Amino acid sequence: MVSKSQIDSFFESDYIAVAGVSRNEKKFGNIIYKELKKLGKNVIPVNPNMEKFDNEKCYTSLDALPLNTKSIVIVTGKEHSDGIFKEALASGFQNIWVQQTSETDYIITKAKQSDSNIICKQCLLMYLEPVKGIHNFHKSINKLFGKYPK
Repeated sequence: MVSKSQIDSFFESDYIAVAGVSRNEKKFGNIIYKELKKLGKNVIPVNPNMEKFDNEKCYTSLDALPLNTKSIVIVTGKEHSDGIFKEALASGFQNIWVQQTSETDYIITKAKQSDSNIICKQCLLMYLEPVKGIHNFHKSINKLFGKYPK
């Protein structure tokens, strides 16, 4: 189970990359990016198919990111998640959040074996205060059943 200290560590990073940022406003990549921005985080969009996102330079790969980027959210289709996850580990990311529904069996297995702070099977939006909409409901349910990190 993920701990509160793991989540806190993830959000303490000065820069957070969002791999899988999307122009589609209904996709998690778009929503997570914009919610992190609203909270004043320095968010870096990553998508190999875009030059710009939300008037910001969009990076095509992780090795092109600024050196002080220590946290990354992977919010891609599962067919791309493993490759980005491997690249994030190889690039030395200290905090890797694989958005719920983007994780694969490979990622879950590697997360258990790694010393890095890797968060899987969690929706990042449940931890962005103030938690809004359906994510607040999910947070309440997790707390009720003892599944919310302490």
